[in-house]
Amino acid sequence: MSKRTLSGKVVKDKNDKTIIVLVKRRYAHPFFGKVMTSSKKYHVHDKDNKFKVGDIVKIIESKPFSKMKRWEVFSQKWYKYKLNLQSLTIQEQDV
Repeated sequence: MSKRTLSGKVVKDKNDKTIIVLVKRRYAHPFFGKVMTSSKKYHVHDKDNKFKVGDIVKIIESKPFSKMKRWEVFSQKWYKYKLNLQSLTIQEQDV
């Protein structure tokens, strides 16, 4: 049986070697057909403490690391970039 993989956003990184990832799932309601969104938080093993709040990561099922941790970071999709609007200059051109 293959291991499940999920992707989500890091919402907490205060614990040592542990991050908390929020995974959102969208599905259509079985009867009404309305698109519903449900979310769940997973405790994920991060052995190098390299992921920060706001990073988008992929997680994979693994052996139990502790009572709550059953997932580990598989890969990182992209980093959170901070945009400094003060240093950004926009020049207008006449057409």
